Amino acid sequence: MPPKRTVLVTGISGNLGTRLLPLLSDFRVVGVDLRPPETPFVPPNATPAPGGNPGTVPICFEEMDLGREACCRRLIELLRQTGAQSVIHLAFVLDPQRTGVLDVERMWQINVAGTARVMEAVSVVNRTGGGVQRFIFPSSVAAYGPDTVSPVKEDAPLRAHTLPYAIHKRESDEVVRYRAESLGDCRTYILRPHIFAGASMQNYIVGALRGTPLGASKRAARMRAQGRRLPLMLPRGEQYLEKRFQFLHVDDMARLLTLLLYRPATDPPITILNVAGRGEPLTLRRCAEIAQATIKRVPTRASMRSVLRLLWKLRISSIPPDAMPYLIGSYTMDTSRLQQFLGADYPRVIQYTVEDALRDCFNSKE
Repeated sequence: MPPKRTVLVTGISGNLGTRLLPLLSDFRVVGVDLRPPETPFVPPNATPAPGGNPGTVPICFEEMDLGREACCRRLIELLRQTGAQSVIHLAFVLDPQRTGVLDVERMWQINVAGTARVMEAVSVVNRTGGGVQRFIFPSSVAAYGPDTVSPVKEDAPLRAHTLPYAIHKRESDEVVRYRAESLGDCRTYILRPHIFAGASMQNYIVGALRGTPLGASKRAARMRAQGRRLPLMLPRGEQYLEKRFQFLHVDDMARLLTLLLYRPATDPPITILNVAGRGEPLTLRRCAEIAQATIKRVPTRASMRSVLRLLWKLRISSIPPDAMPYLIGSYTMDTSRLQQFLGADYPRVIQYTVEDALRDCFNSKE
């Protein structure tokens, strides 16, 4: 039996990394993150033993902080040492409160500079005899900005603003596009997924619909223990209920990432794909119905921002006030390129509709 190919995954301990790992049984997996994953792992210079817990894929794990310049040299050593043929770069700070990374400059160092460091490591390795053949980076719909006139295609300008996460996704997307040529004979894939959904997911939009007080205060903890939900706040005006959203089930994203590892070398040097669930977008009114959320109207956008700021300051909510444009905006994507790219594999990979993906958010947590 030929040896397994090796894939290096940054951010292996995050939600998407956790969902991806069970699909990588055909590969030797090298995981990189700030904290170890909840799965069997061994040092990077060892060979994972077969077996492990049912449903898990043993990995080689290296604790690493991509926000520090010194990680670049260690990544170069790790890529050479393991002979990785593919790199999936998932490491990215979304939620400052949950990760404990509250400083925006620190976030930028991890998110944007960290992306550049990973690409620099791949570039150096490939220039010196290495064989990294695929670099895969999930960008985000947030990179397009909080309001799009119509479903945007992949060549639309990136206009993210206000929210650090969205700005960092835009800047990282630009870094990957501008530096892709430096990777040599390596296919680069940029995926722009819409809002991740699923029972295991937590993000600003899903959090607003769930109403779970995820702040770090004792008061928030008591509210969670009592099963209390925060209302879905919206400014007055019918137009806000008609804003449209798409969702993507996190497991569909994991299936797409896995499929890319098998793509032939005949793909273009760089491929950019919008990714969302099948079917039509949902109005915010319909999202609230599915979530059974209580809608609380406030007089203006400014008053909504003030309430968000207060809940954030009191550490009751984990939704920063800077997220407001994305909570009340309307941004949808055209995914026809993805459908053409996947062809007959499209329904096998993207198994959830937009609505079914959102509905799964309100199933029991896995």
